[in-house]
Amino acid sequence: MTSSASARAAKGPFVEVANAIFNTAVPTPVLFADLRQVKTNIAAMAKRTTSYGVALRPHFKTSKCLEIAALQAEGGATGFTCATPAEIRALLAAGQADLLWAYQPVGRDRVQLAVSSNRAARVAVAVDSGEVAGALEAVADQLDVVVPVYIEVDTGLSRAGLRPSQVADFAAYLAASYPHLAVTGIMTHEGHLGKYVGQREALRQEGLRVGKELVQVAEWVRARHVACPTVSVGSTPGADSTPTISGITEARPGTYVFNDCNQVALGSASWSDCALGVAARVISRPKPEVAIIDAGSKALSSDRPASGGSSFGVVVADGDVEFNTANEEHGRLTGPGAAKLLVGDVVAVVPNHACGTVNMWSSVLVADGGAIVDEWKIVARHGGAS
Repeated sequence: MTSSASARAAKGPFVEVANAIFNTAVPTPVLFADLRQVKTNIAAMAKRTTSYGVALRPHFKTSKCLEIAALQAEGGATGFTCATPAEIRALLAAGQADLLWAYQPVGRDRVQLAVSSNRAARVAVAVDSGEVAGALEAVADQLDVVVPVYIEVDTGLSRAGLRPSQVADFAAYLAASYPHLAVTGIMTHEGHLGKYVGQREALRQEGLRVGKELVQVAEWVRARHVACPTVSVGSTPGADSTPTISGITEARPGTYVFNDCNQVALGSASWSDCALGVAARVISRPKPEVAIIDAGSKALSSDRPASGGSSFGVVVADGDVEFNTANEEHGRLTGPGAAKLLVGDVVAVVPNHACGTVNMWSSVLVADGGAIVDEWKIVARHGGAS
């Protein structure tokens, strides 16, 4: 069964939403979420992390939506992870007072936000250098605030973070040199697990390796007489491996709340776990085997599949459909399924990457049982300080 056929078989609600939009005046393209599946995903991850004995701190960058954050908090999340100032501000304004800014706050506005937020809430921040720590310390001293910090560790992604062998010395340096910074723990993002497409057992083994390595780093930090109560990991692909290691205290998955084509390719989710889609309308039939829809890269982002190839997402429609070409406002569908589509028909597309797709939109339609029941704002799309 092809990916399109598999998605169609498992995503009856997506077809129902597409039909509901076809029969109403809802303009397309439009982002929608299946509320029942969102709630199911939230409950499943909460149950999983509880079984591991670790705290759940979901990454807000996936939904950027306060209603979904509220569902996650009700479902057992102890706090949230953020990447941008907009996410920090939105959650604080909504009363979420325990946040991790898993990003080095460099620049005057970001440093000011990181420090001042700790006057009325707890906003821990990631650090991996004396330059980042020094800027935080200077403002924290002025405001007489103590800022909790997580030392970021590079366990394989090769992005930000210190090498594991460097962390203990850096922790001791922070504790001795910066009285307004409190070393709260260490963190990693095992994002490199995303390269293990079609290799679920190899992915799981790498996730376990990362967890063991981070626990070892925490022991090295404690050996330098620096408290390290939090040992934090975070990814959806690694959610069933990395947090299972004894000594891990916190998990920060994000994409699980919606899932997407990439998570299916990685074995982290099935098609029936996917809760996010873009509904698009056929606007042209230039050739018998080609259908043009009103959703392109500005609707689905330009993120390509983790498995490689050129697809912009999986089309849930009658028959196999390929979606390999997109302009800004147009998508080109081909294949036997595309040949069956008529101008005016509505199809649903499961995005390759939920996080990137959500960031293209200012709101999301909420579907329940195939009916549109609400519309929620995506409040933290912008990454700047305001």
